[in-house]
Amino acid sequence: MATATREDLIKYCFRSLGAPVVEINVDMDQVEDRIDEAIEYFRQYHFDGIEKVYLKHVITQEDITNKYITVPDAIYGVTRVFPVASGTSTSKSIFDLQYQLRLNDLYDLTSTSVIYYTQVMSHLALLDLTLNGHPLYRFNRMNGKLYIEASWQDEMQVGNYIVVECYRALDPSDAPKVYNDIWLKHYATALLKRQWAVNIKKFQGLQLPGGVTIDGDGLYKEAVDEIKDLEDEMLNKAAPLDWFMG
Repeated sequence: MATATREDLIKYCFRSLGAPVVEINVDMDQVEDRIDEAIEYFRQYHFDGIEKVYLKHVITQEDITNKYITVPDAIYGVTRVFPVASGTSTSKSIFDLQYQLRLNDLYDLTSTSVIYYTQVMSHLALLDLTLNGHPLYRFNRMNGKLYIEASWQDEMQVGNYIVVECYRALDPSDAPKVYNDIWLKHYATALLKRQWAVNIKKFQGLQLPGGVTIDGDGLYKEAVDEIKDLEDEMLNKAAPLDWFMG
């Protein structure tokens, strides 16, 4: 049965541990904590845990006063900040050099070579990079602030847009297939098993009616081994990721 919600995932974990045949001695607050822990680990290390997105932000007076932009918690890394103001090489006016090149030299692509156009645009991009450079920025996910190295009072205007290329963690509520990922289901189950073992370890050796003896230590070791194997599978055997720096 496919798990499409958080509640389905919790029920799956309990059934995997033996419920309803076996009573699982775990409080629901502990269950919620372990599910959050599993999803957070999935986001950080699974190749499908994050996605590359382009986010726009409208500059406000508060941004100019603070000299930084507040970034949502789901953003894990920022890889590029697009220029706030357009330079000559990116303008779209009728007097722009790029427009004139397209109008006069590329009017007929069937008989005109694009080599000269490519060379000119490469030269313009080099000039733009040399004279203007890329916007410098600083970002740390722990404080959620994107600092852009610019003269905020002179270069930033209220109402202008900034576009940020970044990596955002998947929200399971928007991508319910996350709950049905086989690795996540096994990992969440292993975390709940470890929590269950921690809860009953203090009753180690206690004999229940019928001669059954509680073995919390054995259950704990079994859960720890499963967690270690799953994390090793994630870190060392998963599909490679594109490298990025946040």
